[in-house]
Amino acid sequence: MATEKITVPDLGDASEVEVIELLVAVGDKVEENDSLLVLESDKAAMEIPAPMAGVVKSIEVNLGDQVSSGSPMLTLEVGDSASPAPAEDAPAEEPATETREAPKQEVSEAPPETAAGNQSASDNASVITISVPDLGTEDEVEIIEVHVAAGDTIDVDDPLITLESDKAAMEVPSTSAGTVEEVLIAVGGKVKTGADILKLKTSSVAVGQPAAEQKQDANAQAAAAEKPAPTPAAKVTPPAEPVAAAAPSAPTGGKVYAGPAVRKLARELGVDLAQVKGSGARSRIVKEDVHEYVKSRINAPATGGLQVSAVPDIDFSQFGEIEQVPRSKLQKVTAANMQRNWSSVPHVAQFNEADVTDLEDFRAQLKAEADKRGTKLTPLPFLLKAVAKALAEYPQFNVSLHSSGEYVIQKKYYHIGMAVATPAGLVVPVIRDVDKKSVWDLSTEIIELSNKARDRKLSLEEMQGACFTISSLGALGGTGFIPIINAPEVAILGVSKTEIKPVFIDGEFQPRKILPFTLCYDHKAVNGLDGGMFADYLARLLSDIRQLIL
Repeated sequence: MATEKITVPDLGDASEVEVIELLVAVGDKVEENDSLLVLESDKAAMEIPAPMAGVVKSIEVNLGDQVSSGSPMLTLEVGDSASPAPAEDAPAEEPATETREAPKQEVSEAPPETAAGNQSASDNASVITISVPDLGTEDEVEIIEVHVAAGDTIDVDDPLITLESDKAAMEVPSTSAGTVEEVLIAVGGKVKTGADILKLKTSSVAVGQPAAEQKQDANAQAAAAEKPAPTPAAKVTPPAEPVAAAAPSAPTGGKVYAGPAVRKLARELGVDLAQVKGSGARSRIVKEDVHEYVKSRINAPATGGLQVSAVPDIDFSQFGEIEQVPRSKLQKVTAANMQRNWSSVPHVAQFNEADVTDLEDFRAQLKAEADKRGTKLTPLPFLLKAVAKALAEYPQFNVSLHSSGEYVIQKKYYHIGMAVATPAGLVVPVIRDVDKKSVWDLSTEIIELSNKARDRKLSLEEMQGACFTISSLGALGGTGFIPIINAPEVAILGVSKTEIKPVFIDGEFQPRKILPFTLCYDHKAVNGLDGGMFADYLARLLSDIRQLIL
């Protein structure tokens, strides 16, 4: 039996990182790519995988240790098959101890009998593992479709699987051409960035690079440090109940042990991590601890108020025939977000109307030009331009509150979301730099993003970064509604159906096209006077679109 010394891989710019969790113990048997420990830099937490299978003989690090690239982590005892076989006539050597750096991606060479056989195309064949690319999120996503099977021949960019996140569905293309040797996932499973999808037998090795050198460069660990890498659920101790006496105490006055992903979640939910009890090693706070804390606060009796009880379930079958219809993941996530936003944001609704008679006449005049351009000019591009100008005029609406409440984040860009209803639920694609685009540009982008939303082809980047949201129900009618603010934004505009109303002008009533709208804003960030001024300014812009060019 040989032993292998496993060291910390290249950490990129990070000089020293802390060991925050040990996922194995002496005597444990690990498989290749099993997680060994978790390191945390000032930017991210990341897991270090095993570069080979074996048994843990010794561990050279402890919780809280500071390590750097090349530092020894542990020693693995590997089987004879892990070492190169001696030449037929050469005497066998004593097992040697080698030092290996943990890799990020597995690429295995072709079997010896293939590599050493005839001078055919298969001589240079290699088997690589295709992994899930960067999803832009640290959460797991569900596999809703598998497009290939073992034995299939695929080309570069052929779709392999379709993943569904909280907000969108996306196809994962192949990065190489070859024959599928083994599919490692199945429909209904959940994966995250870096998870293995399938093993692919390629026709040849990379040009100028032997197959043995096709393993992903350890610098990928540095790239991984730019985003949070969560600890697998199987390795995380379930959080204790809020009332459990044995639950570890939250740090008081000292360092809060939590990874960047947990800190981001806490900021989004407005949670002070110093008040959260950590269930991980050394009272490290994991996501489940934050969720438990939020649930305990929601269910706790409010001072001087009433506790909100959950609506009890009723057996409706006693009244007649029923059917249990599962909700989509998107619908459930939207419901949770809306509940959170309605509960945590003090909404104020400002109702107003805009005389859009001139705007509608101008839009009618542009119908021929729109047909020539192959687009459809709706009122929404004008609403987007008006909102962007209003945000510039009243920058207190173009902010997000910091979780501490001590300051706001003032944004200098104007990205505006538009709510789109799809069969799977509500999504909000974001149009960036509205102030820099023409009405025609906005019209084209609205159509493209709306179609992608309905086809569930939106990327995460296309649904992030909004400063403000517009929700339009004009096509459905109604005189008004109160939309829920999409935190961390501080305002949202609800637009209803334009109606012809009599307006008293120059001593007589005249028929005018009136657009009702509702401005909802977060009273923690915006006061009532500013809300009224913003709504009035927006109404004036829509009533006289010439002001949009001033």
